[in-house]
Amino acid sequence: MTPAARLAAAIEVLADIEATRRPVQDALKAWGLAHRFAGSGDRVAIGNLVFDALRKRASLAWRMGAETPRALVLGAFRFVWGRPLDEIERRLAQDAHAPAALSDDERHRLGSDDGLADAPDWVKADVPEWLAPSLARTFGDRFVVEGAGLAGRAPVDLRVNTLKATRDEVVAALADLDAVATALSPIGIRVPVGEGPAKPPHVQSELGFAKGHFEVQDEGSQIAALVAGARPGQQVLDLCAGAGGKTLAFAAEMDNRGQLYAYDSDKRRFGDIVERIDRAGARNIQIRPPGRTDPLTDLEGRMDLVVIDAPCTGTGTWRRRPDAKWRVTANALEMRVRQQDEVLATATRFVRPGGRLVYVTCSVLPEENEARIAAFLDAHRDYALTDPAGAWLAGLGTAMPEAFAAPVAGHGRALRLTPASAGTDGFFVAVLERRAPESRR
Repeated sequence: MTPAARLAAAIEVLADIEATRRPVQDALKAWGLAHRFAGSGDRVAIGNLVFDALRKRASLAWRMGAETPRALVLGAFRFVWGRPLDEIERRLAQDAHAPAALSDDERHRLGSDDGLADAPDWVKADVPEWLAPSLARTFGDRFVVEGAGLAGRAPVDLRVNTLKATRDEVVAALADLDAVATALSPIGIRVPVGEGPAKPPHVQSELGFAKGHFEVQDEGSQIAALVAGARPGQQVLDLCAGAGGKTLAFAAEMDNRGQLYAYDSDKRRFGDIVERIDRAGARNIQIRPPGRTDPLTDLEGRMDLVVIDAPCTGTGTWRRRPDAKWRVTANALEMRVRQQDEVLATATRFVRPGGRLVYVTCSVLPEENEARIAAFLDAHRDYALTDPAGAWLAGLGTAMPEAFAAPVAGHGRALRLTPASAGTDGFFVAVLERRAPESRR
């Protein structure tokens, strides 16, 4: 396919998403099945263009004066991929499979370099307008910078499985992919994804993946697991385990010693967790699926560590799921807040006196983060928020940058990571300790 034909295809996919409201991956898969002549390079380029158009939908619509699929795709090709106006005009004029020729208004807008000069901050930040007040409360005068960070492409991050390999070994094995050690996580590796139509690396095809030497996991998620502080010999409950990304990280940190319980309220979310556990060589994990009777009764009051990877809006993962940015609603946020309060209350059943409760979200919204922890601590006087700097030092072996501290009014500090500040997905981590009876106020 020619570049112009790829533009037309990307417009078609965005129109399908607009009409059907289905997830972007489903729309891209459907287009590929209906156009089997398209090669893998074509499908990757089309997908990249669609994702980039969605990542920067607000600013592209402002520049183009329209929010149509055509406006977004042409805007992404010009302003995100950096293609010059004369190239766009030439390709549209010469290819029979190209979109229609540019209008005078499109030509003017695509030729302008200052299209965002008068745009409101939520447009410059590429976030939904209704969420701007919440994000401004979180980021203050960094609102636009942080929003722009959430609108970029995400790299491919890997977590080295220390049960089977070292970071140096995995970096060397992935040298052909230009793999490098991550800046913050001591067990992380980053693989660049390229720009424009570049094909992202398929690391699951590497022999090291099949051998269990590494797992795909964002550096921020790795840091959250390290800060949680699972240690050899402990009793640990992963209360919202899902497919087991953090569960496997805990097993490695525990060196297969102690006991790790993986639970999720919806057994469908476990996915391929059994296969992943086997590949990783993790031997201290018990999967506790939900059933007619409570599968966790025997764990009450016994856990050294309970981790909540809480259900959330996923605002911290907008780089990877840009369509979700524009789908999130106030009702969805309210539902997530209720679920977060419920799972926090449930977790208290299992934490022993002197044990820890770690609350994690991949969200950057204060309603899901600081507000939830403040409400929990107001209602549970036997818990206290511990400063994340100590947990960071213990887990990562370095000093925590002050820029990562997230104040929780009246209670102390938690940890916040973002693409702009840390180069990771957006994560919030609060480390709580249940006071032993004699130490309660």
